[in-house]
Amino acid sequence: MLRDITLGQYYQADSVIHRLDPRVKLGATILFIISLFAFHGVGGYVTAALFLALVIRLSGVPFRFMIKGMKSIVFLLSITVIFNLFLTPGEPVFSLWKLTVTREGVKLAVLLSVRLGLLIIGSSVMTLTTTPNQLTDGLEKMLKPLNKLKVPVHEIAMMMSIALRFIPILMEETDKIMKAQLARCADFESGNLIRKAKSLVPLLVPLFISAFRRANDLAMAMEARCYRGGEHRTKMKPLHYEKRDYMAYLVVLCYLAAGVVLGKLLPI
Repeated sequence: MLRDITLGQYYQADSVIHRLDPRVKLGATILFIISLFAFHGVGGYVTAALFLALVIRLSGVPFRFMIKGMKSIVFLLSITVIFNLFLTPGEPVFSLWKLTVTREGVKLAVLLSVRLGLLIIGSSVMTLTTTPNQLTDGLEKMLKPLNKLKVPVHEIAMMMSIALRFIPILMEETDKIMKAQLARCADFESGNLIRKAKSLVPLLVPLFISAFRRANDLAMAMEARCYRGGEHRTKMKPLHYEKRDYMAYLVVLCYLAAGVVLGKLLPI
């Protein structure tokens, strides 16, 4: 179950998306997320879904592997749908006890679910096709102008990269601890919500201890290698734009234009 979380993992492949400059993928992901909140018509969301399907196809990452990460947000999606179904005022469709489902609530629940699903998958495409080192270099390069304002850009990029890299590591550690405790007759499923929460305490304690130990080992290793931040440091693989990167920017701009136009032509 925990291994189904794909956010933070890297999928090794030789595709056009993998070979793109990390700055292109970071910028495209940010613009894609913004577009999901800016589009308000069915045409805009259809355009976003088709664009994401094209990117997944070009990335070489199997679609089944891509949607495995959606299993971890089913609970969040369910809460979103339920709250919007019953708490959105509008034209009643049917009533269930004291709760009323409205037409506007149904539309909003569907659109928010689609938006959240596209957001998760779109973010996963970036992490699946970009290594943590590439993400760090790309983010540092994009934020480099902030160095003039005394912003520690390299340190910020390094922390985000380490945090992203630790996600699959901690998920794997959690899975091991959970299996070890299940072998000792631990029960994480039965009982009410409070009992389930209490049963997680024996799981969280060793997980936090393991996380702190890993963080301490990483800090000691960086200190032993005389790590001193990003000032005057050179790059083994300097970033530079190529023709395919400019083409990718053009494709993203075309997607945004198509989403705006189709969103107006096909409003909700």
